Amino acid sequence: MHSSVSRKVVLFCSLWAALGHGAEVPPKQLMQYIQEAKKLGLDEDAIRRHARSGGWDPKIIEEALTAINRGPVQHVETRRAAGLPEGYRLGAGDVIQVSVWKEPDASVEGIVVRADGKVSLPLVKEVEIAGMNPLDAEKMLTERFGKFIPGADVTLIVREVHSRKVYLVGAVRTVGAVDMVSRLTVLQAITQAGGVTDYAKKKQIYVLRNEGGKQVRVPFNYEAVIKGEQIEQNILLQPDDTIVVP
Repeated sequence: MHSSVSRKVVLFCSLWAALGHGAEVPPKQLMQYIQEAKKLGLDEDAIRRHARSGGWDPKIIEEALTAINRGPVQHVETRRAAGLPEGYRLGAGDVIQVSVWKEPDASVEGIVVRADGKVSLPLVKEVEIAGMNPLDAEKMLTERFGKFIPGADVTLIVREVHSRKVYLVGAVRTVGAVDMVSRLTVLQAITQAGGVTDYAKKKQIYVLRNEGGKQVRVPFNYEAVIKGEQIEQNILLQPDDTIVVP
């Protein structure tokens, strides 16, 4: 029992290290934010404060500043496990890995949750997992595999999240959906979309959100937030939020 727990702790720590903490190439959206802030004349101390308020890790911020000060940076896109959003539940389009300890024939490196919420796995066949949190899904799979493999030790890893999205419309450089692979603020979502265009009404941006069956508007003043003002408007987004940039 203790060896099983230790193995999963080591596996989790290895995945956490792979999220990009200490990565050689800082996140592209953070680089874009710093570059735009510098254009507005903000000094590096102000940029650090505002980036921390926006949800970025101080170590990553320093790496990004160093990279920008060195000159042009070539970004490398990597496919890696991501930190899961709070309250995350498995959904269609997500990619999972199912590992059965010492049973490679029963393990699957990467499988997509289908539109019907199911996955096809060795031995247990069709299994519905959409709507479950990863821990509950892992327990359920352990019971299913246990019918074929006595004492089965199953680990479920979420490799990619595509079921939770926010949407950007209007005067952004890339209109469309953004995957919520982790906690995401309004500013981070806009920078992931390439930033606003030159003709955007930066003070009139808002988030459309459904609350209790009603659609509400949450204002976002881009010009103020990027200068470190009205930071309270840089809210954490929820799945299916729509950012409107007039």
